[in-house]
Amino acid sequence: MINEDFIAPSSGFPAHGHDNMEIITYVVSGAVEHKDSMGNSLIIPAGEVQAMSAGSGITHSEFNPSDSEPLHLLQIWVFPQTDHVQPRYRQQAFSRESKLNQLRRIVSPDGSDSSLAIHQDMTLYASILESGYQIDFPIAPKRHVWIQLISGVLTINGQVLNVGDGAKISEESVLALKALETSEFLLFDLN
Repeated sequence: MINEDFIAPSSGFPAHGHDNMEIITYVVSGAVEHKDSMGNSLIIPAGEVQAMSAGSGITHSEFNPSDSEPLHLLQIWVFPQTDHVQPRYRQQAFSRESKLNQLRRIVSPDGSDSSLAIHQDMTLYASILESGYQIDFPIAPKRHVWIQLISGVLTINGQVLNVGDGAKISEESVLALKALETSEFLLFDLN
């Protein structure tokens, strides 16, 4: 599940509980203040990604700490392959340059390429393509792709996606991703 949230200044989600869920937060603009029952109390600014394994159970809260700037984020919920794991928390910055005109691995099952590890056979990439730029993404047999467009206009094998659109792709071998204007998006490589 993907929630796209726009959170007003000085507001957010009070402490609440989760278990057996991988929770990924991608901050588009602004910053989010995270607190949890593992003792973490951190600010996550735009450009950083949070990955939390709720595992056997946690409580957490997410707030916009600014009294004037709105917060825009995507929160992604993924069922884990294994239930009741030890809860854990990680966050990491991924620069604009590392995503520019390429796919930057930000989440994976094994934490490869300095990505954040989760308990699921899913790899998540982030990208910012400049207008007119195209990249190709090969899809392994029996894999599926989900693309979530954050900003801009993007074509996928000639099909147009606009801001906020998502696309599920199956039974394709290669995706041609072309920006019709500068576009930011997430690409999920799924089992």
